[in-house]
Amino acid sequence: MVWPRSAEEAEKVQEDLRGLVRAEGDGREPRLVAGLDVAYGDDLIAAAVTVLDASSLEVVESSVVVDRPVFPYVPGLFAFRELPALLDALRALETVPDLLVCDGHGLAHPRRFGLACHLGILTGVPSMGVGKTFLVGEHVEPGRERGSWTPLVHEGETVGRTVRTQDGIRPVYVSSGHLIDLPAAARRVLELSPSYRLPETTRSADRLSRSALREASG
Repeated sequence: MVWPRSAEEAEKVQEDLRGLVRAEGDGREPRLVAGLDVAYGDDLIAAAVTVLDASSLEVVESSVVVDRPVFPYVPGLFAFRELPALLDALRALETVPDLLVCDGHGLAHPRRFGLACHLGILTGVPSMGVGKTFLVGEHVEPGRERGSWTPLVHEGETVGRTVRTQDGIRPVYVSSGHLIDLPAAARRVLELSPSYRLPETTRSADRLSRSALREASG
């Protein structure tokens, strides 16, 4: 695949591909769930994928790729910095996950095509985004109890949910990527977050990416 080299080219890719997104699923329960995260150094990125058993939340396989980003740092276009290394990490897996959980956004994006959408389209695997902060939209704070949520709305459209994964802890921002609907994505993030704010998929991939970056940086 030829990757765009400018912001204008990247935005056109997003515009061209977003019509392929299907924010709906088949209702099947995932058996293997993958977390994807990227750690940044001065001139390196470490892209990690960890595959967890959906029932036990134990890591069954992992892969990490350290590379130099080929695209500049542009808000709304982070996917083009991260995707090449993430796709290489996914290809290195022996298992095929049933769901990709990205540290980022899906439809909760200015052009409705964040990293989770892009990964879902390129791989054909259901995907969703779980952001630590929101990129676009407005919301009111959900209740303080675990499981409380409010809609994340941008330009009159519901693009995600603000979900409280632990009592009294800051919420996360959940959005569909591809082949999963928003209620299912919100339900999955709670299943994957039994003890901490962030899902275990993100936590495990974050640890792996940071460790690989430290090792590569000496």
